[in-house]
Amino acid sequence: MGLVIKMIYDYENKTLQVKIVYYGPAMSGKTTTIKHLFSHFNRENKLESIDSSVGRTLFFDFGVLNFRGTEWGLKFLIYSATGQDFYASTRPATLNGVDGIIFVVDSRTICLKHNLRSWKELNTMLGSEFFNIPMVISMNKYDINDDIIMNETDFKYHIDIDAFKNVSVQKTAAIKGYGVIESFCQMIKFIFPQLTLNMNITN
Repeated sequence: MGLVIKMIYDYENKTLQVKIVYYGPAMSGKTTTIKHLFSHFNRENKLESIDSSVGRTLFFDFGVLNFRGTEWGLKFLIYSATGQDFYASTRPATLNGVDGIIFVVDSRTICLKHNLRSWKELNTMLGSEFFNIPMVISMNKYDINDDIIMNETDFKYHIDIDAFKNVSVQKTAAIKGYGVIESFCQMIKFIFPQLTLNMNITN
């Protein structure tokens, strides 16, 4: 089976609509990552977050990034899936029609089990499509003290990473913005391998 891409073609407006979901355990940095992504493109006002009273995402973050090329445009629907177990029932709907996943790992050694539980849950929900969907693994919080940070090999050891058609592991520090844009661009390259990334952001 080839890559599972569900993008929507709008021939009238010459636009491709793509859905990217940031997935991972609670407090791994998904919302912080998305906020930096939208800030980079000066589109903070295009991001919607439903937060709890303590600043944790209840259901999901959602925003749209539009890019215009010479002939066709790209419309990226960006979501985060809540990591809180109380709202786990919302995750399947968030993943519906996904074209690419950026899995945000909490790279603290003590969080390995939480990461793997979230990873296995994602695998279960996507079923046979799991290894065919483009995947970027964001090893987040790499700005924390090295003594409490796992090596990417430690996480890769527990997952069948070689089974993916397209997969990349990126070190990130979302709170500082390190690696966030690189991870997003890597996902675009997976979905559009022939695309030259010199498109202009639009409203």
